[in-house]
This record gives sequence, C-alpha cells and structure tokens, in this order.
Amino acid sequence: MDAISLPVLFGILIVLLMLSAFFSGSETGLMTLNRYRMKHLAKSGHGGATRAAKLLERTDRLIGLILLGNNLVNIAASAVATVIGIRMFGDVGVLFATMALTVVVLIFAEVTPKTLAALHPERFAYPAAYVYTPLLRIAWPLVLVVNLAGNSILRLLRVSPEDAAAHSLSSEELRTVVTEAGAMIPRRHQQMLLSILDMENATVEDIMIPRNEIVGIDISKEWPEILDQLVHNQHTRLPIFDGSIDELAGIVHMRRVLALISNNNLDKDALLSLAREPYFVPEGTPLNQQLLNFQNQKRRIGFVVDEYGDIQGLVTLEDILEEIVGEFTTDPATRVKNVYMDADDSYLVDGTVTLRALNRAMNWKLPVDGPKTMNGLITEHLETIPQPGTTLKVGKYVLEIAQTRANLVQTVRVRPPKRRTRKRSAAEIENADSLEMRENAKAKK
Repeated sequence: MDAISLPVLFGILIVLLMLSAFFSGSETGLMTLNRYRMKHLAKSGHGGATRAAKLLERTDRLIGLILLGNNLVNIAASAVATVIGIRMFGDVGVLFATMALTVVVLIFAEVTPKTLAALHPERFAYPAAYVYTPLLRIAWPLVLVVNLAGNSILRLLRVSPEDAAAHSLSSEELRTVVTEAGAMIPRRHQQMLLSILDMENATVEDIMIPRNEIVGIDISKEWPEILDQLVHNQHTRLPIFDGSIDELAGIVHMRRVLALISNNNLDKDALLSLAREPYFVPEGTPLNQQLLNFQNQKRRIGFVVDEYGDIQGLVTLEDILEEIVGEFTTDPATRVKNVYMDADDSYLVDGTVTLRALNRAMNWKLPVDGPKTMNGLITEHLETIPQPGTTLKVGKYVLEIAQTRANLVQTVRVRPPKRRTRKRSAAEIENADSLEMRENAKAKK
C-alpha cells in the first residue's frame, strides 16, 4: 500500500466504515421488523417487504451473509487504519490506530446505525433487502460454508434453524399484541378481539340459561292454555316438552306455528309435527368450538347436558355472539337482567345471574374460576344457605343477602369498591372553564 496516498487511504477507510454501518444497521432493522406488517405489505405487492420476507424465511443464511460482509469490511478497515497509523506516527501508530478505530467503529458503525434501525426498522430493512437478495446469490458458496459450520454446532445443541419458521403467537401473546396496539385499533374493536380470544377459556356452562328459567310449551296442559302461551310468547323458537323439560319433544319455530294459527289448523298433533329434533351440547364444550358446531349443524339453540345426560340449561347462538359484541343495551343498570341500581349506589342482583355476565356488563372483577352464579359464589364461601341480612366480603365486594328461599339465595345487595376520581389540575380546570365560556358565547349568539 506504499503507492497509495494518505487521502486515498482515508477515503477507503470512510467507505469501509460506511459499509460496516450499513451491515450493522440493516441487520438490526431486518431482525426487529414487525413480521405481520411486513407480510401485509408483501401481500400488497411491496417489493422491499417481499424480498425481506423471503430473506427472513431462513435467518441463518441472512445472518451468515451479513456477518460475513461485516467482518470483511471491519478487518479491511483495521488493516487500512494500521497502515495510516504507521505512516503518520511510526510503530506507535498501530496503538493509536487501534484505539481510534475502536471508538469510531463503536460510535459510527455500531451504536448509531443500530439505534436508528431499531427505531425505524422499515427504513433500513426494505432498502437493504434489495442489496442482500442479489448479494446472497453471489456469495452463496461462502455463506454455505459458514452456515454448514454454524448449523452443525446448533444441531449439537439440538437447535434447528428450520424451526424458526414454525414459531407462532400463543393466545396470550396475541392478547398482548391486541392490547398494546393502542390507537391503531379502535377500543370497541379491541374489546371484541379480546372477547374472541376469551371464548376458548369459557364453556357453554358459563353462559347457558339455567333449566329452571327455560321458557317452553308443556304439551301436557290443556289446549286453550297452550294456545294462549303461543299467542303471547315473545321468543322465536320454543322447546316443547311433556310435563318436564327432561321429556323434551323438540323445538318449534313460531313462524310456522303462526301460519297454522291464522288458518285455525293448529292442534297438539300439528304442533308436535312442526317440532324439530332437539340438539344437545355437552356442558364442557368451549364457546369457540360451540360456535363452529352451531354453524356446521345449522342450529341456533342447543340444550346443555351433563355427563349423565340430564338437561342443565339452554344455550343459543345469540348468547355466544353477545360474548363477542357485548350486550345490546347501553345503560349499565340494564345490561344484565335482574340487576337494579339502588339509591345508595349499591346493586340488587338476582342470585341466578351468572358472575361472568356481571363482570362483563358492570366491569366488575368477581371470581369466576369456581361457581358460575351469584348464589353459587355465596353458598361456596359460607357453606350453607344464609339468612337474610348476612353480609360477607368477596375480594373488594361487599355482599349482603337480601332475600332467600329454602334452597337458594334469591336477591343479593352488592356494594362494589368505590372508584377513585383523579383530581383535576389547575390547567385542566382552566381549560374546562374556557371551553364552557366559549360554549356559552356560542349559545348566546
């Protein structure tokens, strides 16, 4: 290198440092890319995203190429810096060149480009993908040798590079992604997505209508009474049974019934002929699976049975959909049936209301890992049917027994913990007053 002047050597060194910064920054950018956004852009026809996705299918090859290039330019930069140091300071210039190059590489070729790439990975990764795609074809023999050596060591450690493509998000990790999405996903949609994820942790037993609340037609009654119930019924589909829900005959659609009523052609035999065979659901069926079962079976109503085949309740397609979209009312006091707000900010709750429905509608946090209803929660804690006036505390919730029957807690007064209200700052109060003054001025105009 004696024939090369110092200005040229400095120019070569700067170019090598720029290449080192490129390799360092692009490596960080490619490794920190949002893979799901990248796949979306690739499907949309984005060239850089398409190439980056192809490169990331085998990260071992990509990393081998990047490290090969980075080490080559760093070693070359070290050699050039040594020559410059010797020319300028003699033998002691080797020490000066080593110290200076270490600082320069650390700041300008490592820390700065990697930090920028971590903050803006797409700006580094997608342009770099255009460079690495042809470079990988050219340097394939060297990369192959490096990969064979590296993968051999990995296999000794029982790690396979091919497993990286099979990695996927668990439901809890996906929940974190949805939660951390922030303003990118509207809050309402965010709640719906989280509800879909929650469906695999809930069963039909958690949302079913208990058997004692099932409304149906008892075919053993007198015909005028049956006809009156059919006429004044508010449900679209009704179960038909003989004396008891355990003697279930089927499900009848009121649209078909009303057509016969209008023509005076309906009697017990005609009603039974309109009934469709009932559909039974095991009580431990997850909600996401039952939603698919309803779709496959072309059903909207299923009767929940226990391990002995006894009917425990009824679940509908609408019940499962409400787990996703929420209740179709907006007043918190009417989101759940048989829940009423009292004057002292307490709530009168029917003992048969499910804890899951209460938590979802009232934004409470009652425990749901045990009993399913308010009655079950109280009797599990007290291990007896309590007398009216009995008070207990479950977590931060004070429960007072209002009414009981022989075998059931009928009504409970719930006092949820008081929510802390944040004191407004002086600036917030001033802004609010200013806004109120502007509104009043507009109203006067």
